[in-house]
Amino acid sequence: MAKAEVIDILQSAVARELAALTQYMWQHVIAVGLESAGIKGIFKEVAIAEMKHAEAFAERLDFFGAVPTTKPAKITVNPDLKQMLRDDIAIEQEAIAMYKNAIEVCKDDPGTRHLFEDILLDEEEHLNEWTSLLNE
Repeated sequence: MAKAEVIDILQSAVARELAALTQYMWQHVIAVGLESAGIKGIFKEVAIAEMKHAEAFAERLDFFGAVPTTKPAKITVNPDLKQMLRDDIAIEQEAIAMYKNAIEVCKDDPGTRHLFEDILLDEEEHLNEWTSLLNE
């Protein structure tokens, strides 16, 4: 495992978290209709969790002497509530796959590996939340 490879993975994680937090915050703002009342707060709550993930990855990058990216990965904005949830399921599935790979790549770096393991658990909870809401 090369330091450059770990930095690249952390940069990708920051970009992914920035995209997720932006996507969820916009969903919090634009969700309308009777069904949206109960979910708007969840969008905001998960956006804040994603912001904390981005911060944790950025702090790890700083530990390695790297400057974190400020460019998010692709953001999806859709006014349909069910499609929002489908988009959120997709972004969490991508994160889970990415973080599982990162755990393997960082197996010889306990600090970074542990960070990805902790955040992976949160992402799995988010996936469960979005899936449950979509199936209600």
